[in-house]
Amino acid sequence: MAPEPAAPKSLGDPAALAMRRAMLETPGGAPHIEPLRALARTIAAERSAPVPDPDPLDGGVAARLLLLLETPGPAIFRTGFVSRDNATGTSANLSRFLAEAGIARRDTLIWNAVPWVIHAEGALNRAPKRAEMRAAEPYLAPLLDLLPGLAAVVLAGRFAGEARPAIEALRPGLPVVAVPHPSPTYVCTAPSVSTRIRAGLAEAAAHLAGPRFTQR
Repeated sequence: MAPEPAAPKSLGDPAALAMRRAMLETPGGAPHIEPLRALARTIAAERSAPVPDPDPLDGGVAARLLLLLETPGPAIFRTGFVSRDNATGTSANLSRFLAEAGIARRDTLIWNAVPWVIHAEGALNRAPKRAEMRAAEPYLAPLLDLLPGLAAVVLAGRFAGEARPAIEALRPGLPVVAVPHPSPTYVCTAPSVSTRIRAGLAEAAAHLAGPRFTQR
């Protein structure tokens, strides 16, 4: 596996992006995300919309922490990845908060509550509609089926938070932690937002360090 980037927004560098994409194109280069890529392709075909790949530097199907954001942002048209390394303020904040919490990259999978792109290329991102959230809910079961070692789920943002009942029904007893969305739009509104994100990720880190969750 390639070394972890030393700075945020690394996928803004064409060379770094080419190296990350090469991991997917090399036979056997990223087997830990291939089942997730297959799910992404299925969703893309059914929704007639792009679904970004998970970052091959993350944990993939071996992840112990699922971090669910809301919907892919405009950066995925440039990179094709759901990643903390995208050249956006949200990704940079997320990278920083995860590092502060001491959560190992290999333990994480970043996904979206609505996993497909809901805005036109070149348009500003927007919040998912209720109908889109309902349409996305059936994809949670196949996602969780690919993640047998989960110890916790973090729901980032109000819309991602609406996935809690479905996740709790699918994995009874699995710890679910809600935090504010790491977008600069929210983080900059008040110091309490960053405090709540840090507290939530610290709670998630504690679940990762505790006894391994056993599915009931």
